[in-house]
Amino acid sequence: MRIRELLAHPTLGASERIAMYGSTIAFQWLAAILTAWRVLAREGGDPRLAAAVLGLSLPKPVTALVLGASLSLVLVCTQIASMRSLGRLPPGERGRLYEMAAKLMPQTRVELLPFFLLVCTVSFCEELLYRGFAFLAFLQLFHGSIAAAIVGSSAIFAIGHLYQGRRGIATTFVLGAILAGMRAVTGSLAPCILVHFVVDFTAGLTGPHSVLRAKSAEDPATAA
Repeated sequence: MRIRELLAHPTLGASERIAMYGSTIAFQWLAAILTAWRVLAREGGDPRLAAAVLGLSLPKPVTALVLGASLSLVLVCTQIASMRSLGRLPPGERGRLYEMAAKLMPQTRVELLPFFLLVCTVSFCEELLYRGFAFLAFLQLFHGSIAAAIVGSSAIFAIGHLYQGRRGIATTFVLGAILAGMRAVTGSLAPCILVHFVVDFTAGLTGPHSVLRAKSAEDPATAA
């Protein structure tokens, strides 16, 4: 609801974007801390056991590093190509993701540090909530079914991104399924956190540039 309210504004200033980054950081850390606390209580107060069931351990470090780095590279290239292609489309066909890049991504150097902190928060907290807790919940609910855990956690992850529109929801579901699969293979959230960080930070850096290129193409005088 907050995202829709912000997108309804013709323009947004740096202070409004920074305030949104700050409120998101606070909310996600609160949700992550409460979730970790309840899992810790459920596991008898044993922090090592709670960390293991949430995927906060690293049982296969080499596999996690290789998968995380490889997928990050692929998604960076895909993200850059996607943002560039959105900028080339006619204004009426660019959709919600372009609108978000134009209004919500950092536009000035002052916003880069708050945005960096936001991406650090989102990449850790959302992975803990979706690929950690939700994955575990569906795994237990469906008696150890990894397929159910992947689909269930990815569906909730997609629902949590309704503000991105239909294309964003579909993309988020697919990405969530890939990350959940990686969590199942490696037993760790580490590669998922890495990929999530790289994807979001790349979007924040490339999105505004794609918007500027699109505006220059519409109005050559702007580029001059």
